[in-house]
Amino acid sequence: MIKGLYETHIQVSNLNNAIQFYTEVLGLKLAHLDETRPIAFLWIGEDKDFMLGLWEQKENLQPRHFAFSCDLQDILDYSAEYLKNRNLKPYNFLKDGMDKPMVFAWMPALAIYFNDPDGNQLEFISILEGKSQPNLGVISYDEWLNNN
Repeated sequence: MIKGLYETHIQVSNLNNAIQFYTEVLGLKLAHLDETRPIAFLWIGEDKDFMLGLWEQKENLQPRHFAFSCDLQDILDYSAEYLKNRNLKPYNFLKDGMDKPMVFAWMPALAIYFNDPDGNQLEFISILEGKSQPNLGVISYDEWLNNN
């Protein structure tokens, strides 16, 4: 019955600023704006593939997390540069001070994180080939390759 996740919604403190961030900085496409609610819907990928809803919330903003599905090679080759060129700070959970992608070995998946202006934790992720190896924890991509 369930084939995937079609849309998710997050809270933002300023709808116009959030629309600008997600369209101009990340390249999503505005699908619909309803200023009476106030909410904006953005297309992720091709029109009608996936959707992100932005709800303006002036008080008690509750930051969330979600991940954008990306090509493995794009994450490896361009993600840190892509984010830095947009004045965003890429980070991982390796505690190594580097801004390189990491591998969640239990999935396995390659990922790198960054935050939007409202503190929502965003992620670029690509599922890796290979078996789940939860015992490895969170490791660098080089470590993943050495263990596979």
